[in-house]
Amino acid sequence: MADERCAAAEALARTSPVSDPATIDPAVAALLDRARALVGTTVGDLATSLGLSSAGDAVRTKGTPGAILEAALGATGGSSKVHDFPELGVELKTIPVDLRGVPVESTYVCTLSLADAETQEWEDSWVRAKLSRVLFVPLVAADGEPWPARRIATPVLWSPTPEQDAVLRADFDDVVGLVGVGRIEELTAHRGRWLQVRPKAAHGRVRTVAFGAEGEAIATIPRGFYLRTRFTGAILQDPRALPDESP
Repeated sequence: MADERCAAAEALARTSPVSDPATIDPAVAALLDRARALVGTTVGDLATSLGLSSAGDAVRTKGTPGAILEAALGATGGSSKVHDFPELGVELKTIPVDLRGVPVESTYVCTLSLADAETQEWEDSWVRAKLSRVLFVPLVAADGEPWPARRIATPVLWSPTPEQDAVLRADFDDVVGLVGVGRIEELTAHRGRWLQVRPKAAHGRVRTVAFGAEGEAIATIPRGFYLRTRFTGAILQDPRALPDESP
């Protein structure tokens, strides 16, 4: 199985686009080089090299691989409302992929503020800022393997093209428009071509405030913005991709 993971990581290295360091800021190019130097390493081995724990099951440690990569690459943003690399304006996103390089889960971007949705604009939204420059790092593993066995594959530094930005904007406008007119309960993960909204809470009892159609305050589960797997999968192969709406 380890040989299969290595082969999958090598395949992604051959097919994933390589950003030209000459076209990006030297500090960002250095970050990309540090990420590339980790290709082929398992998350568990990386944790050990950093003196971090790789214990725990996938449910209770869902964010752990990302935190380990953040530590390895020197991210300083933490949980504050800043980029993972504030001085570079770069966000780090790890993407679990199968042996074919296909993402196995959607990618969390940020929370959706429900109370002021009707005043939000794409141009100055936090979700757009988070997606302005992203370092995607695929983590390869066979189905059912523990997360420490995931092997780091070739990273992709991505910023949305004007065409991609237009689609993401349309998805965003659809979401905040629905919330803004008090139809929050109609908002499901089926909406959105690439950018979708899903529940985002530690457990099902967590509630936040939104407003109904008559302006009344209602308690509802918190939501977050996520990138669909068909979009991130396409980006890993071609940062300028425009995947269609088929699953």
